[in-house]
Amino acid sequence: MTDFSYETSVDVRLRDIDFMGHVNNATYATYLEQARDAYFRDVLDVSLAEIDTVLVSLELEYARPIEADDDVTVALRVADLGTSSLPMEYEIRAGGSPAATATTVQVLVESESGESRPLPTEWRTRIEQRE
Repeated sequence: MTDFSYETSVDVRLRDIDFMGHVNNATYATYLEQARDAYFRDVLDVSLAEIDTVLVSLELEYARPIEADDDVTVALRVADLGTSSLPMEYEIRAGGSPAATATTVQVLVESESGESRPLPTEWRTRIEQRE
């Protein structure tokens, strides 16, 4: 993965560090969530807390440990949009080099029924303009 349309910084917190002295592997998924939330706010102008979406898929491949003093960024791009799904590809970078790659799929749902619903046209337009 090389060309990403969005990038955000992530703070490494003391609680992220495990007994081996580097960021715990489970925390990488939290970094993805933080980047996804920033993307929704910055690009789609909505908060994940205010819309009904579910994460239906998460795949994460580790490349190297992240140390406590590393500058961490998460780069992401939106893959081919589905009708109701928002697939994303990520690269977690520590000190400027890849520490992990990941993919997720977020699905927009109806709050009452839990059934999937189409992505808004405005979102599609904003995503397509960015990619």
